[in-house]
Amino acid sequence: MSSSEERRIHIEAWQTSGMSQAAYCRKHDLNTKTFGNWVRKHRAGQVIRSPALVPLKIKPMPMPTNTLRLRGRGDHVLELPLTVSPHWLGELLKCL
Repeated sequence: MSSSEERRIHIEAWQTSGMSQAAYCRKHDLNTKTFGNWVRKHRAGQVIRSPALVPLKIKPMPMPTNTLRLRGRGDHVLELPLTVSPHWLGELLKCL
């Protein structure tokens, strides 16, 4: 059995023992500082790393000056050219 395997077995046995690190080390004749280092390295190896995120900036799109934007409920947006006939727009709004 490798020394890293023995360390893992000791760490898992300590975790399930309910004992303090110092008490476990006394019982098994281990150096408390060395055992603490084992535990720290073991925990560092078990850290779940989150996926890498790429920072980005979201900038609002400038509204073109040659369009008319009508917002409805929710996410509904109607963009029309400014050249649309007012009469046609009125008829459209009546239908909505």
